[in-house]
Order: sequence, then C-alpha cells, then structure tokens
Amino acid sequence: MFNLERWQEIFETLRKNKLRTFLTGLSVASGIFILVILLGFSSGIENGVTSEFQQDATNEISIRTRITTKGYKGLNPGRRIQLKDEDFSAVNNDYDDYLEYRSANYSIWGGQVNYKNESGNYRVQGAMPDYQFIENSDIGSGRFLNQSDLDEGKKVAVIGNKIKTDLFKGEDPIGESIIISGINFKVVGVYFDPGGEREESNIYLPLTTVQQSFNGGNDIRNMSFTVKMSENFDEAVELSNNLSLAIENDLKQRHIVAPEDEAAIRVYNTLEEAKKIYSLIDTIKLVFWIIGIFTIIAGVVGVGNIMIIIVKERTKEIGVRKALGAEPMSIIAMILQEAVFVTMIAGLFGLIAGLGLLELVGPQVDSPFIKYPQVDFATAITTVFILVAAGALAGFIPAYRAAKIKPIEALRDE
Repeated sequence: MFNLERWQEIFETLRKNKLRTFLTGLSVASGIFILVILLGFSSGIENGVTSEFQQDATNEISIRTRITTKGYKGLNPGRRIQLKDEDFSAVNNDYDDYLEYRSANYSIWGGQVNYKNESGNYRVQGAMPDYQFIENSDIGSGRFLNQSDLDEGKKVAVIGNKIKTDLFKGEDPIGESIIISGINFKVVGVYFDPGGEREESNIYLPLTTVQQSFNGGNDIRNMSFTVKMSENFDEAVELSNNLSLAIENDLKQRHIVAPEDEAAIRVYNTLEEAKKIYSLIDTIKLVFWIIGIFTIIAGVVGVGNIMIIIVKERTKEIGVRKALGAEPMSIIAMILQEAVFVTMIAGLFGLIAGLGLLELVGPQVDSPFIKYPQVDFATAITTVFILVAAGALAGFIPAYRAAKIKPIEALRDE
C-alpha cells in the first residue's frame, strides 16, 4: 500500500545527504551502464560471427587435397593427391543416407572474362546444381545450373551480381554470351551471396563442361557436402565429426596415404568450427556478465554503506518508533524501500544511458566480427531484476540491524 509519509521521509533523508547519495547512485549507474555496453558488444560479436557463417552452409563438409608429407607402403612423400570423379561418386554413394546437398568442383582462378568491350579476371568454377545451396546463394534473375546442363555439357554460365555490375553496366545479362578464356558461354542466371562482393565475383559453369573445355579430364579440385541436420545440435556435430573422419579414412585408403598424414587430404567440418566459435561466444558473454555483475556489486556496496550510516544516524528515531509499537518488519520495510529506490533510480539511469548509446552507435559498427551491437528486451528485463535484487541486498544488512535495535539502548544513543 502507498504510504505518503514514508516516501516523504525517504526524500527528506536523501535531501540531507545529496552528495553522498549522488556518488553512490553514480557508482550503481556506472555498473549497469558498463554491463549493458558489454552485453551489447557480446551480442555484436555473435551477430558478426553468425553473419560470417551465413556466407556458406553451416553444416558443410569440404574435402581438399595437397601433397603427401609421409611415406606409406613403399611410396615416397611428396606425391600430389588428385581427386577424381570416382572419388566423389564413392563418397556420394557410401554416405548417401547422411548427406543433404553434394557437389564436386573444378576451379579456374583468374579466368579472363569478356563481354563486348568490357573484361575482367574472375574465379571460374565448375560445379553441380546443389552447389547453390551449399554456398547459400540466391538467384536474382534466371536460374542456377541444372542436371540437364551437367548431363549434356552445356556451355552455360551463372554469374555473380558483381560481375553483372562490372561487365554489363545495367544491361540484362540473361541470354547474353560471355567469353571465358576464348570460349563462349551463355548467361542463364545471376546470383546474390550473403558473403558480399567477394563471393559474388564467381562464375559457375557445369562441372562436366569445365572438365571438357579446360582439359580437366575427370579431375576435380574439391568436394563439398552438407550433412542432414538433426534437432539436437550436439548430435548433429557428432554425426558431422564421424562422417568427416570416415570420409577422410576412406579417401586415404583409396589414394594410399598414411593415416597420420594430415596434410595430404584435408576434411573441413564447418559444423565443428561453428560449435567451437559459439562456445567461445558463450564464454565471452559469461565473462562480460561476471565483469558487469562485479561492477554492480561495487555500487551495491556503496548503497549498503550509505544505508548503514543512515541507520546509525537515525538510531534514536528508530528506537522511538519501536517504543511506540512499530513492528520490526515495518522498520525493515522502511530501510529496504529506501535502498531499492536509490538503486532502481540510479540503475535505470545507467540502463537507459547504455541502451541509448548502443542505439546511437550500434548501426555504425559493421566490422567483419562485430555487427550492430544491441541488447534485446529479455536482457534488459534481466538487468531490471538485477537492480531490484541489488537494492534489496544493499538494504538487507542495515535493515536487519535496524530491526534488532532495542528501544532502551537506542534512546541512550548519542
């Protein structure tokens, strides 16, 4: 129930101790402000990392090969391992039940591309239809590669939006012909990629066409797969790890590579990397929470100290109240109310200042690993509960001490 007299007493007490109250409130406000800023930037880190992972499928397994570093079964180190179409077919068939999207790839770096009087060097890559989903690419116009292109070795191309901007200067590229290293290809699609211009500087051609047109034979540069996701993230990571290890062992046996040779056949598991990074983000969040909480505790200690001083100064008054029949709980409520009020007002000021700064500065922050730092509604509500708890904690010891004062001793107090 609202008690006007009690609030008048609280404001009168605070008025008499303006500087002390201000400095105490400032320490609480600073603690909440620092906590909000730290949590905002931890959210920004999470947004940035999530954005980086969105450039490609998070559940991707990719296989690349290099040179052997160890001798094995009479073969010397230094052999270059070359993946073939049959390697892709073997993996595709053996692990079909666990795979979602799959593509073998053949890359040509720095391919000379010409359209009328415009030209440029771009990455040209032979791929399969599923590669659109592995790369998280969206079709802006036209279409992506299809199975017919692959089966018939069609000379068609899907270009990135940056290439469209560079070469076509506002023209519609669909149906137009571009020349790649002296060979004509018909543009059938334009794609966008969350990775931005760097990822939109690629040209995708049917894998079979690239192998035939650029003397690739049945060679492939790498293989990409995505794992079927389960609802449980940890189970998905375990499945992805097991698949990665099994595929690596199979390929090492096919190409006679030493089991301990980690350089010759490299299997990259983005889901495992995602788990590591998200675990790191959780750790960063925890550290930021701890730093913020301890900063708030420093302010709470200040509130507790000022309440102890107030109780000391009002010892005789409290004794009179108890002599006139005031219940211990009313004394405790009076002290707790004052402590919670000081903490809440100062803390809310710090909260609003922190949220305001993030709202002002957040949209301007757009680095690769920090994007739009902000604090969500749930976190803001959590900080409010922390304020209430902190105020109650700050006032508990002084309130308990006040409730224990004996009237006769209080009246003797000087």
